[in-house]
Amino acid sequence: MSHPLLPAVVELVRQAGAATLPYWRADVAVELKADASPVTAADLAAHRLLAAGLAQLAPEIHLLSEEDCEIGLAERRHWACWWLVDPLDGTKEFIAGSEEFTVNVALIEQGRVVFGVVGVPARGLCFSGGAGLGAWRLADGEAQAIGVRIAPPEVFTVVASRRHSSPAQERLLSGLGERFGDLALTSVGSSLKFCLLAEGSADCYPRLAPTSQWDTAAAQGVLEGAGGEVLDLRGQPLEYPARESFLNPHFLALPQAAEWREELLQLALALD
Repeated sequence: MSHPLLPAVVELVRQAGAATLPYWRADVAVELKADASPVTAADLAAHRLLAAGLAQLAPEIHLLSEEDCEIGLAERRHWACWWLVDPLDGTKEFIAGSEEFTVNVALIEQGRVVFGVVGVPARGLCFSGGAGLGAWRLADGEAQAIGVRIAPPEVFTVVASRRHSSPAQERLLSGLGERFGDLALTSVGSSLKFCLLAEGSADCYPRLAPTSQWDTAAAQGVLEGAGGEVLDLRGQPLEYPARESFLNPHFLALPQAAEWREELLQLALALD
């Protein structure tokens, strides 16, 4: 089962990723936005390609991009359906020359992710999926169905951010360590953290530090298609309603059918 718009979005994400590569490891100029986050010509090139391509693909669907987010709540609250886009997620990784940057596009309806596409330009990869649709890893022109793992084969693997942690997150990791013994920590940048769970390479991604809606929506779609879920610390699904702030609440990404799900939620609730 697939969504009629999904194949075209996968191709647009591939094209947007290709548009970033001439700037990668090329001493690209960096500017700071109003919130002090970096932006490069690669971010803007990908944004322009996606904005034009998505408008041509489905002109009736609104667009909210990290690089074009000055749209007032008075207008956005009337949107029933929109694209939520991060043209280049992991700009700091991109600037540092790392391969761990992505292009993220999600389709949102009534605040829920319908599907998401995550391109990894430097690796020639693309992940896609959505709840009820399945999830796939596309490499070298071949798509492979992917799914979460329900139990760790040996050691419990937690995905972490290279750049962001918090005291609450460290307490949660301590609690997981008491439950599972020694943890394996995998540190990666951008929305690749969700994709590791989706393809069964890791068990849990707790995020108790700030993220924005465009950082997570596309990869959440991939994870949900693979049998995972993303919950706030009270156990409710992470949603994307129109609101003044684009910041997400803290969240947990995990396999939906994990036997340790309730234990994790109890640990998280104690931190909330």
